Amino acid sequence: MQYDSSGRLRHFLTIEGLERETLVHILDTAETFISFGEREIKKVPILRGKTVVNLFFENSTRTRTTFEIAAKRLSADVINLNPTRLSTSKGESVLDTVRNLEAMHTDLFVVRDAHSGAAYLIAQHVPSHVAIINAGDGRHAHPTQAMLDVFTIRQHKHEFKNLRVAIVGDILHSRVARSQIHALNILGTPEVRVVAPKTLLPTEVERLGVHPYTDMRRGLKDVDVVIMLRLQLERMQGTLIASEQEYFNLYGLTEDKLAQAKPDVLVMHPGPINRGLEIASDVADGPHSVILDQVTNGIAVRMSIMAMVMGGQAGRKKA
Repeated sequence: MQYDSSGRLRHFLTIEGLERETLVHILDTAETFISFGEREIKKVPILRGKTVVNLFFENSTRTRTTFEIAAKRLSADVINLNPTRLSTSKGESVLDTVRNLEAMHTDLFVVRDAHSGAAYLIAQHVPSHVAIINAGDGRHAHPTQAMLDVFTIRQHKHEFKNLRVAIVGDILHSRVARSQIHALNILGTPEVRVVAPKTLLPTEVERLGVHPYTDMRRGLKDVDVVIMLRLQLERMQGTLIASEQEYFNLYGLTEDKLAQAKPDVLVMHPGPINRGLEIASDVADGPHSVILDQVTNGIAVRMSIMAMVMGGQAGRKKA
């Protein structure tokens, strides 16, 4: 459903099922946008006359802001809706809200919701000229975050074919991890590891194409990239970790644990960072960290995806 009948990318809902050529085109196009932030005039007219609605039923200041900046740099008109003020709080359904916004000639919805499948539901009910981008749905997917992460990796490592990547932390609840795993595998990364306590690893996680580790030092041995994840305490039911201090002792990224990785290792985190829980401050701010690069790159990558779903001819599915 992400590609239309001609093979053009119509919606961007998940990484799973996308062609490698589509991902590469997104990365290549983002490369052309990356310098825009340094220009005196940062705009291009690609989406001039288009209306983009950031429909965030789940709050995320960082993600919403980067989508807003990306859309404005493409010259779109942008509307940000405060979830506490949406009609859904009055009993109106999500689809009713979307249909009313469609009637105001919205061209693109960026949707974030705490429930898995929200963006899919909306995509099934919008007319053919309206595009949907998933900005995170429940525990399912966060495809634009994954794309800015792999863009950052490529920016520093140039290619994926010789990389060993470790994703560390709350794999069970992480939509980011799922999208990252799909993107890394599609781009040909030979070894993707997930590192977490057993309670935070999905059942049969190997089916995602990863190598699971419960010992962090072993999991970080000779890796090229370490992606730390936020510990999502708000999504946990029951006691999945003994204590926050014990979690940091075993799975928090410190200089000592990072020494197991390669000397030129990259340290990443999708944010927001919980310092002293997932990662030590000296590592988050250290020479291996590219966390702020991820934030900067998010704008260019989201510009690329918006431009593609709004009618770009590239990024077609192979016949």
